[in-house]
Amino acid sequence: QVQLVESGGGLVQAGGSLRLSCATSGLTFSTYAMGWFRQAPGKEREFVAAIKWSGRSTYYADSVKGRFTISRDNTRNEVYLQMNLLKPEDTAIYYCAAGYELTNNRYEYPYWGQGTQVTVSS
Repeated sequence: QVQLVESGGGLVQAGGSLRLSCATSGLTFSTYAMGWFRQAPGKEREFVAAIKWSGRSTYYADSVKGRFTISRDNTRNEVYLQMNLLKPEDTAIYYCAAGYELTNNRYEYPYWGQGTQVTVSS
């Protein structure tokens, strides 16, 4: 049974930082690309960042480029999202996902976590 569990969300002031983690089990983690997506109230789920199985390639949405960093630890079966210079518009539920390709297409990720809330106050 594949499980992805996000943690690290919370309330932070604008300009602050948070680090999200996603612990996985039930899959051969080192063979999957991993992605982070987010969904704000009333909006579609959108791509944030992704990382190749090897960790050598990453891909970011323009809205977070230069502020967020995705990384992974294949020995711990975990993926991370370091978020700096947070803005109120970053407020959303953040989801991690496992897929077969490095892509921003959410439909290419078959496995998803339950999400963690990130709230950025102005």
